[in-house]
Amino acid sequence: MIRIIFALVLLASLSGCATTSLPPVTSKDFVFEEDEKRLWNRSEEEEQLIARSGMLYQDRELDAYLNGIARKLQPPEAYQRIPFQIHVLKNPYCNAFAYPNGQIYVHTGFLARMDNEAQLATLLAHEMTHATHRHQVREFRGMLNKSAMFASTRSLIGDLPGVGDLTTVLGEIGTKASISGHSRDLETEADMAGIDLVVKAGYDPREAPKLFQHLKDEMEEDDQKEPFFFASHPRLKERSENYDDYLKELGNRAGGVTNAETFRKKVAGVLIDNALMDFRAGRFPRTQRSAEKYLAIRPKDGRGYYLLGEIARQKGENGDLAKAKKLFQKSVAVDPSYPDAYKGLGLLYFKEGKKSQAEKAFRSYLAKAPRAADRSYIEDYLAQCK
Repeated sequence: MIRIIFALVLLASLSGCATTSLPPVTSKDFVFEEDEKRLWNRSEEEEQLIARSGMLYQDRELDAYLNGIARKLQPPEAYQRIPFQIHVLKNPYCNAFAYPNGQIYVHTGFLARMDNEAQLATLLAHEMTHATHRHQVREFRGMLNKSAMFASTRSLIGDLPGVGDLTTVLGEIGTKASISGHSRDLETEADMAGIDLVVKAGYDPREAPKLFQHLKDEMEEDDQKEPFFFASHPRLKERSENYDDYLKELGNRAGGVTNAETFRKKVAGVLIDNALMDFRAGRFPRTQRSAEKYLAIRPKDGRGYYLLGEIARQKGENGDLAKAKKLFQKSVAVDPSYPDAYKGLGLLYFKEGKKSQAEKAFRSYLAKAPRAADRSYIEDYLAQCK
């Protein structure tokens, strides 16, 4: 903590006489300044913590896909100055943020919400603009009391959903970018400069406003007044209207690719993994949406049917148990090696008093998952079956 405070004091002293008006890295007037270098160094330290945290979503094919989109969007003159790299974090809430050195982190929850590559490009272009337009250093210079700013950010964390241990891993710079975001003006600049990149790369800008619909849907599901990571951003309605005005100016020129099918195939693994995270957190509507999207892509994966069946089983309302049994049986039929569906069937049979069938299902579960964390729990059921 002493190192962090020292770094902040140093940044404050260096920026005391520095201007907050900085040209983007694409400008001929760009000069990499001393306080900016220190901010980059601190960012790299935080990135190493993230890399060791176990919170990175590991999928090389997905990483290559995301970074390929970033290359399409990135202004050529910025390539040597900011080596963009896209990473995915295992977190089921819609969020994304950028470090000043071009390291961008996208939550699995946001990828699971999106519908196509054009929406993804809009998000990435927005975050890339934060880096190319040097928004982090501009905000650091513009704040007189940075340690107080971080303290106020930290004080909010305990009440925010979907954050958990992430904030302790991100450190101060990552937490500020992820939780509080940037000022209204800088967010608007990132939106407008980012959508220009989207159009130049050939994507359909009409998909851009749909990002805000995804955020609005999440707000309504979680009964939030404003998504926590947009707490200091322009309101969603205002930002969506900015995109609408941009599209009106384009008129008939608006159009381009969405690459929906490619996107769906590339994020399929994220869909089911994020659905499992949502399920463990009891967010059944999100789980169901992701599982259904996943099954539309991979109809022979038992995990999707199991999740839908487990939602029905746990709801337990009129007709739900019969529905759950059919879904568990479908899971077993399409993927006999997947163990959890057998457990689901065992619990249903046990509830119905069909002890022999329950025992058979439970034994199949343990045979296919010999190191299951709930083994003792299932063994208790087996003892009751006898």
